[in-house]
Amino acid sequence: MDHAAEAPTSIKPAMRPSPVRVKKLGHIVLQVRNLEQSVKFYTEVLNFRVSDNATVGGIFLTGIGDHHTIGLFPSDGDNAEFPPEGAVRLHHFAFQVETMDELFEIRSYLQERGIPLVWEGRRAMGGHTSVEFLDPNGYHVELYCDMDQLKPGQPSRPRNPDARYDTLEKSKANPKPPTW
Repeated sequence: MDHAAEAPTSIKPAMRPSPVRVKKLGHIVLQVRNLEQSVKFYTEVLNFRVSDNATVGGIFLTGIGDHHTIGLFPSDGDNAEFPPEGAVRLHHFAFQVETMDELFEIRSYLQERGIPLVWEGRRAMGGHTSVEFLDPNGYHVELYCDMDQLKPGQPSRPRNPDARYDTLEKSKANPKPPTW
């Protein structure tokens, strides 16, 4: 996990459109404080399964078809520091679930496990409903359903701050219009 390359300070103007067309989130690789505790969290709480052990001491987990969705590699051990708030870091990663009823079940399960929620409800941008929490390493995880789907050339749903709800109950009681 060598990060020797420096970030570019400027980028040359494009001579042509980018050929890159992202299809989905492929995988993430996280450096973790305690590998065993992290594997336990992702397999027991989020239902991933171990798909491989890396020869350099990491663990790969799968949950949605690909060989791995998450890679976990040890950091400098239990004394590794969390990045300070506002630092350049991973903000969060999200996984889609099927229904809002599933989110209610997930919230209940997280509460039973003593995992505190960071946020729950519906976002104004994207219109999706989510449950958010931290993993044992302080990574922000979001499980969501019903994100707006945009066809090519279709504009986003007009932003409406009143369409943001801070609980699953409020989100369910105030369904979003299916079209805009």
